[in-house]
Amino acid sequence: MTHYFGSCLCGNAKFEVQGNCDGFYLCHCKYCQKDTGSAHAANLLSKSATLTWLAGSDSVTTFTLAGTRHKKSFCKVCGSALPSTHDTGLLVIPAGCLDTEVSISPTAHIFTSSKAVWDEGLGDVPEFEGLPE
Repeated sequence: MTHYFGSCLCGNAKFEVQGNCDGFYLCHCKYCQKDTGSAHAANLLSKSATLTWLAGSDSVTTFTLAGTRHKKSFCKVCGSALPSTHDTGLLVIPAGCLDTEVSISPTAHIFTSSKAVWDEGLGDVPEFEGLPE
């Protein structure tokens, strides 16, 4: 059984997830691009894991995009993405908010038909361990 701990950027909201993850997906849909401000969202999904708020649950708010199944929970103080439970019972855990190391590799890229054009051929882009000078 998986056991993860996580928090938001300001540390106000803290949580624990217990249970197995069904997949780890990199979602390239336009909604995930908008709400992450990046090329994709990186989410662990589980139909059976339980989410327990350890602190700051009153700082967590949820936005659901009208007419869609797209839902995002985040900290009202710092805006960090946080886990959310969907009407179907699916728990969505943004990988970046976990403090526990994620030991599984992504399962798949999804909604690649919406993939950002600048998110192609990145193997040749220079890498730096910190901010380049």
